[in-house]
Amino acid sequence: MEKWITRGAAALCAAGSIALLWTFGMFVAVPWREGRMLALNSVELQVLGIPLIVGLAVAWGALHILAIADRAGSPRLYRALGLALLLALMLAVSAGVSWTTARVA
Repeated sequence: MEKWITRGAAALCAAGSIALLWTFGMFVAVPWREGRMLALNSVELQVLGIPLIVGLAVAWGALHILAIADRAGSPRLYRALGLALLLALMLAVSAGVSWTTARVA
């Protein structure tokens, strides 16, 4: 029972990181489409940097919480869940970009 509680807490952290990286993808779509990624002002850098850095930190925390439950007991499950989280994070950024691109066009 204790492992499921820990996995649940890791899932909540992972969901938060997915939401933050979706937000990053949403905000990065417009400057990327306009070709001005290297010409961002300080406000745009903050709007892009905060969801990216905090999202990656929360994902890292989710992996560490998941390691409490699964790393020693079932390393295959830990590796599989870690890869699933990585894939979900990349898909979240892609979904944020495509959502914004569909709205702007």
